[in-house]
Amino acid sequence: MYIFAGLPGSGKTTLAQELSKVIGAAYLRIDTIEQGIRDLCNFKVEGEGYRLSYQVAKDNLTLGNSVIADSCNPIEITRREWNDVAIESGAYCINIEVMCTDKSEHKHRVETRKSTVHGLKLPTWEQVESREYHAWHCERLVIDSAGKSIQECMSDLLSSLNDTEYRLTRR
Repeated sequence: MYIFAGLPGSGKTTLAQELSKVIGAAYLRIDTIEQGIRDLCNFKVEGEGYRLSYQVAKDNLTLGNSVIADSCNPIEITRREWNDVAIESGAYCINIEVMCTDKSEHKHRVETRKSTVHGLKLPTWEQVESREYHAWHCERLVIDSAGKSIQECMSDLLSSLNDTEYRLTRR
């Protein structure tokens, strides 16, 4: 299980989708699931998208399929819950945080990107800057997308995943 995290506009969705293509993993995007719940049920979505995704991930992992979880994953509880899904499924997992350390570039991405999820309202730069985002207290890969193409970021990610220091471990 590959658990992606990062602020909107960091490049995590693009990178998660590319990894999914490369390794043939099931791809779960919280934005898509939450917007689907909003569209179908017409209510404010809070943790429902994550909880539904945990169940779908668990089903896939139990079948032996790799899963890519794509979400901001900004707080300690969601990070722990994703890891618990892997543990309960007997799967290996790795946390991957994608960031853009160039503030100007990050702001430009946020302000110019288009939503790929029908009906999803993207956050403003001010909302991204003020978003709650907890410090990490567990091992993770960090990919800095600042000034890099998706191909360069993928190369960094694949290299890190193959590095013995970051071998997938059963949690």
